[in-house]
Amino acid sequence: MTNTQNPINLFLILFSFFFSGNILADVVKPALIEISVFTSGIYKVEVRASVEALLTGINSQYKNTTEAPSSDQYDELRALSADELQQRFKPFYRTFETKLQLLFDNQPATLKITSVDIPVPGYTKVPRNSVIYLEGNIPHNAKILHWYYPAAFGDNAVRVRQVDENNEKWHWSEWQWIRTDKVSEAFSLTEVFTKRSTWSVISEYIIAGFEHILPMGLDHILFIVGIFLLSTKVRPLLWQVTMFTIAHTITLGLSMNGVINLPANIVEPLIALSIAYIGFENIWHKSLHNSRLILVFAFGLLHGLGFASVLQEFGMPDDAFITALISFNVGVEIGQLAIIFLGFLTVGFWFRNRDWYRHAIIIPGSAMIALTGLYWTYDRIMI
Repeated sequence: MTNTQNPINLFLILFSFFFSGNILADVVKPALIEISVFTSGIYKVEVRASVEALLTGINSQYKNTTEAPSSDQYDELRALSADELQQRFKPFYRTFETKLQLLFDNQPATLKITSVDIPVPGYTKVPRNSVIYLEGNIPHNAKILHWYYPAAFGDNAVRVRQVDENNEKWHWSEWQWIRTDKVSEAFSLTEVFTKRSTWSVISEYIIAGFEHILPMGLDHILFIVGIFLLSTKVRPLLWQVTMFTIAHTITLGLSMNGVINLPANIVEPLIALSIAYIGFENIWHKSLHNSRLILVFAFGLLHGLGFASVLQEFGMPDDAFITALISFNVGVEIGQLAIIFLGFLTVGFWFRNRDWYRHAIIIPGSAMIALTGLYWTYDRIMI
């Protein structure tokens, strides 16, 4: 066995471990639940979740759908039209209604599905989030509300809206992220929701930003790995990651404020193409060139529009927008630095100064990234 075969095998095994199967996978995302309580005495619940995942038992114990034993069934459902999937989901209504719990003063309410909004299939790497609507009556003089979404269905985030119909006013609570099989903390129905602490906003959005990179951000992971491969020296790496972060912070902020709004069928193929380009550039160039920072900055602007789709689903606090935006990007930056650290730990620190490093590590790794990016570009354009 030659000296170069060990690092080649190590790199390829690690690369395959992280990305094989993920190319064709949907990321398992938490359900988003919004509960509206009206002064007229009714409640309405909106559950944004993947119907395909619910029907196949794929929940948060899996990072992506290909890890689940029911992944083939998921893929079959994923390809169905909205009407066809609706028919498949109807027999599951009763199970869904009975597994959820909405409690007023610790007494369960009767949950009834009134309608289900299922979109067209869309991109195969972006879960098709449907909206399940439930409603019913609120017990007289109810003072608190609890929510339960079983872990068998996945993680969930829930918030409550108090709606004063007579005065045309409403107040949203803060989100509660529930990652274990437990009931939410109490939501008051008699007191106006209070503003949460700055530290609570910071910690929640840092975690959200980090999780969008690791483990859910396959696009962004590949891009950062591509940056790492051509330059394993700390200073130029940090400059590139910093430029990338500044750029996506700009477009993320503009997008969240409605200044920029590009459709996914433009943004997603371009993000995939940027991944392919960074892979090919690593093969074409033997060392960093002056235009690399400009290129990374330009691609960062593009990736920021992809980040915006996450925050648009999750929402941003009106009274702490800047704090949440900065915290989310800090979480993203920590995730990016974690990827670079893992790169150094696996190959960079040990082999970067070897004569064979480019042929054994950079070229095969970059080729994998380039081909993956090209496949994603083709797939997203065709869809």
